Amino acid sequence: MNFPAELKYTKDHEWVKLEGSVATIGITEFAQGELGDIVYVDINSVGKEVSKEGVFGTVEAVKTVSDLFMPVTGTVTEVNKALDTQPELVNSDPYGEGWMVKITVADAADVAGLLSADDYKGLVGA
Repeated sequence: MNFPAELKYTKDHEWVKLEGSVATIGITEFAQGELGDIVYVDINSVGKEVSKEGVFGTVEAVKTVSDLFMPVTGTVTEVNKALDTQPELVNSDPYGEGWMVKITVADAADVAGLLSADDYKGLVGA
């Protein structure tokens, strides 16, 4: 299982890549493996400020639907439109083409409070 060291992680299995004040967010390889085959991603939060731990969308797998939780407070500026027609990108490339949203982070200190790759590995027992 892959845990890129340059990313930050949440207990809810989202990852964050911070570049300046912009964060790219997706779900981890562990999460997509637990969910199984992703068949639909529903994110309708562009232009909205979402609070840390607020729901910003849902992901639907063959057997379940799961909420997506915002790792840090911010305004959603972009949704990965490729997921509209290719939700399976979350399974095949969760840290790359399977990203979900980009946000403008309200407070960079929120990111500092997230889990490191080693901390996240410990959380999932890897």
